[in-house]
Amino acid sequence: MGKTRPTHWPMSQFPVVDDCLWVGGMPLTQLAARIGQTPFYAYERRLLDQKMALLRGALPPAIELHYAVKANPMPAVVQHMAGLVDGLDVASLGELRIALDSGTSPSRISFAGPGKRPVELTAAIAAGITVNLESPGELETLARLGQEQGRQPQVAVRINPDFELKTSGMKMGGGPKPFGVDAEQVPALLRRIGELGLDFQGFHIFTGSQNLRAEAIVEAHDRSFELALRLAAEAPGPLRLLNIGGGFGIPYFPGDRPLDLAPIATNLERWLPVVKARVPQAQVVLELGRYLVGEAGIYVAEVVDRKVSRGHTFLITDGGLHHHLAASGNFGQVIRKNYPVVVGNRVLGAERETVSVVGPLCTPLDILADRMELAKADIGDLIVVFQSGAYGLTASPTAFLGHPPCVEILV
Repeated sequence: MGKTRPTHWPMSQFPVVDDCLWVGGMPLTQLAARIGQTPFYAYERRLLDQKMALLRGALPPAIELHYAVKANPMPAVVQHMAGLVDGLDVASLGELRIALDSGTSPSRISFAGPGKRPVELTAAIAAGITVNLESPGELETLARLGQEQGRQPQVAVRINPDFELKTSGMKMGGGPKPFGVDAEQVPALLRRIGELGLDFQGFHIFTGSQNLRAEAIVEAHDRSFELALRLAAEAPGPLRLLNIGGGFGIPYFPGDRPLDLAPIATNLERWLPVVKARVPQAQVVLELGRYLVGEAGIYVAEVVDRKVSRGHTFLITDGGLHHHLAASGNFGQVIRKNYPVVVGNRVLGAERETVSVVGPLCTPLDILADRMELAKADIGDLIVVFQSGAYGLTASPTAFLGHPPCVEILV
């Protein structure tokens, strides 16, 4: 008995023993039996720890790492990540509760996102966390609620820069955006923060996500530091927080290459003395989500039927886009590519075939793998979708067509 990896999908970090995927130190079939139902998501602590160790070893020690809870808000995952990172970023009242329940100090929690409701701002003030302001209107509401509570809100300004992160999966800054305050409007907002007497912490600049090009991230960091240092001169107090966002991507598709951290680390090392000289109290933060958890998770569904239609074989599973919208192609809104998929209990499989893996929903968009070569599978076999640790279950239309809920487990 020996451990190998699927030769047709080298990105998987889950070992294979006797042609069965191992997860959490046990065969996938055994894990599935313990859970007692499919579909399910499984996230592995070992891989979460490995990714954090990789980052800590590559980046300058002075850089703080924060986890964006939105990437995977499963309470057990957040609890585990809270022990590895320097802070948490939340985007809703629900995520704030999970973050606080993790034992993370409120001083290490920030709250970002447009359209924060008064109840969310009230809770943020009461908890003593930092609110990343997204608009002048939000500032005024926060200040009023702070007065009503007799508390001084902690605030940072989320800046919508006049540049973007090139080649990113989603562009979060540059041009007209619902996120953050346009860079040219920030000086006026900073003056108003001073007039209102709020506890100013610093800046949050988030330009994009899911980027595999180190040179694009380096350029975005250069421009983010330049912008932040320029605007720091207008601040109502010392800059204590400089969150330059994340954008670090993970490989999903054949041909993708893992992000090279070395140029990013070298550039950060170059900038840190400059930042220290200009804004000596500022802590530089990288806020990451997908990069920390995305590769540590799998989605598992069981084959419930096998059929041939006009010469093409379909494996029909009990899972699909209602649990894993991203793997299905986001309701057809993007050019669909196959996520890495294997038959979890026949990973290498001497007998192979080209099939489509689909779910039980009444839509042709319910596809987990389209015309993909897999080991020959039958009813009862387990289909595994890799790279599923981020933006999986909570980013999917779980109520669509009323199918049973999906289980999540941290192993």
